[in-house]
Amino acid sequence: MPVVKVDIDTAAPAHPEASILIIYTGGTVGMVFDEEHQHLVPFNFSQILDKVPELRQFNYLITVLSVEPVIDSSNVSVADWLMLASLIEENYAAYDGFVVLHGTDTMAYSASALSYLLENLEKPVIFTGAQLPIGLIRTDARENLITAMQIAATKANGKSLVPEVCIFFHNLLLRGNRSKKVESSHFDAFKSENYPPLAEAGITIDYLPNTLLPHPEQAFKAHQKLDDGVAVLKLFPGITPHVVKSVLQASEVRGVVLETYGSGNAPTIAWFLELLQEAIDRGVFILNVSQCDEGRVDQGRYETSKHLLNMGVIGGADITTEAAITKLMYVLGLGLDAVKTRELLASNLRGELTILKD
Repeated sequence: MPVVKVDIDTAAPAHPEASILIIYTGGTVGMVFDEEHQHLVPFNFSQILDKVPELRQFNYLITVLSVEPVIDSSNVSVADWLMLASLIEENYAAYDGFVVLHGTDTMAYSASALSYLLENLEKPVIFTGAQLPIGLIRTDARENLITAMQIAATKANGKSLVPEVCIFFHNLLLRGNRSKKVESSHFDAFKSENYPPLAEAGITIDYLPNTLLPHPEQAFKAHQKLDDGVAVLKLFPGITPHVVKSVLQASEVRGVVLETYGSGNAPTIAWFLELLQEAIDRGVFILNVSQCDEGRVDQGRYETSKHLLNMGVIGGADITTEAAITKLMYVLGLGLDAVKTRELLASNLRGELTILKD
């Protein structure tokens, strides 16, 4: 996919304090209103200082890579995630941090996918966007962009303060693979119910160091494979064998996120358990995720989840559906044997779930 590059040096002629790569994929954040044609169009990022004059106060070297054509976030694909991972890998050594401008509808999926693809990340990759276009008076785009860039540039003792993939939106910095879009018409569009914010932006940006991932000891690596043979099966009262079969018996499905009730509970009807067992016996990996926004899967706590535990369904703990489906894609894409695949799916790879100690 072609990209257009724009360099903006707000530090000139002084030496820049930080170098930031902005990757614009699409979304409301980069839209302006075209008076002539009366609709929203992507704006020219070479004019970003006119739209966001506050950037002149930063001593940053800013580079914008604009993907063409822009991607409506409802159309985002596995290929787009791999493209983003490649762009970050290609530019990793040259920049202190990365800001990805993205549509809000699937931002949590994209941030989760990138968290897995970018292994041993030492630099911030901050996703952000907006509920209103950058050209409007009440837009949230300017504040989200400015703060995301500041976070991406922040260092402590010579190292990036936030060495992970995050979402910054409406004053909160959230771990990307812990986030979920919860609002379509308010500015506080994202929440992380099972993990605290990494930082809160008010008069100052207050970081919570104990919530951040540690700096890795191994070298950075960008993966370039995801397996899209995955599906989500959401349980509901009255679900029929036909519906369950349509997911579990699909020929190309290798992994299924099973959205269960409460702490991981599911029907104990014989036909349902038999279909699950048949799928597992064929080599399909089933990851149990709660439909509840808060709380966690605890297989075996109730009789209605003990059957799942015994047959080999993998407990997803407090992982979100967005992080679970992209984790399945990533782990299956590694091409490991069944034992190692199950082990990784149950493990905490990038801070996406909490392992409780006995």
